Amino acid sequence: MNELTLAARVNRLGTESAFDVLMRANQMAAEGHDVINLGIGQPDAKPPKTAIEAARKALRDGSHGYTDPPGLPILREAVAADLHRRLGVDVAPDRVFITPGAKPVMFFAMLLFGESGVEILYPDPGFPIYRSMIDFSGAAATPYRLEESRGFSLDPESVLSRVTERTRLIILNSPSNPTGGVTARQDVDRLVEGLMEHPRVAILSDEIYDRIYFDERRPPSLLEYPGIRDRLIVLNGWSKTYAMTGWRLGYSVWPRQLADKVTRLAINCHSCVNNAAQMGGLAALEGPQGSVSAMVSEFASRRTRLVDRLNGLSLFSCPTPGGAFYVFPNITKTGLSGRTFQDRLLAEEGVALIDGTSFGAAGEGFVRISFALDQPHIDEGMDRIARFVSNL
Repeated sequence: MNELTLAARVNRLGTESAFDVLMRANQMAAEGHDVINLGIGQPDAKPPKTAIEAARKALRDGSHGYTDPPGLPILREAVAADLHRRLGVDVAPDRVFITPGAKPVMFFAMLLFGESGVEILYPDPGFPIYRSMIDFSGAAATPYRLEESRGFSLDPESVLSRVTERTRLIILNSPSNPTGGVTARQDVDRLVEGLMEHPRVAILSDEIYDRIYFDERRPPSLLEYPGIRDRLIVLNGWSKTYAMTGWRLGYSVWPRQLADKVTRLAINCHSCVNNAAQMGGLAALEGPQGSVSAMVSEFASRRTRLVDRLNGLSLFSCPTPGGAFYVFPNITKTGLSGRTFQDRLLAEEGVALIDGTSFGAAGEGFVRISFALDQPHIDEGMDRIARFVSNL
């Protein structure tokens, strides 16, 4: 067979290791092994009943055609209304774009800003697709480190010190994947203040976990800072808040000057978003929010129990995450690398978790454990982890 010649940029694409581990875990389960997956970032809650019924109704009523590339106008208006209700900010609906999940927002941002000769800053540890998409765009991926000593919250001075004349975009994420770190408002204030000295640097704020937090103070949204609104992209969606991962429904807010370009990218990429799914998303936004509160309350309980158990292991230390549904414990005392720990734990005890280096070089010595699984499975997973560690 003749070997095909591919574009060089294809080889720069990375992957999301959680899915790699998920496939391995599923294969083991298919072979009859008893596997507990503490690796995947998917809530075990059910989507709101109102969303399911609205999508069914849309299908019954004939919502089978194309929609506007930026999304149904009624849903864009609902997103703007939700942002005003929750954050007290005014966002014009024509700046809101509905996408098939949130990843297209990242890809569009990299395509618009990334090219050879420029730099894009991203968090390390951080969601692995940031680095993958930056590399694909041809830009130089410049990490800023999130430190365990700060609970993995952003250090504004560390970020600002890395801004150069070549910096074109900065990626922010709070609450954070993989660490659960939440950046305090005073640190966001300082970051925004510093960015006023760099008016040509755009910001992509990944706020997909914005409603999953465990302290009384809500994590600030970058939308609350008018001074950067003309260069701010905010990413969000339904996957985490409403447990609608498989619906592939996300939204974003863009500067008005980029609206036409984002529309063209949508037309070229996916044409439009599933019609009925958008109606389900509308019902989720406008319907009762009790399911969200109940899910977050359950996550809070699991978080406390999991952190206590991890810190009860002599070879572990685990900071308490402020948001999302992950813990990021330090395992350096085990003497194993994160990758070895991940692979041996899955092979020997049937527990899947994610090596910290899957989220960047700064993740060495850590692993990510999700508490989006039900409590009995988390407890059993921890029993197996404790047994594995005791046998080292």
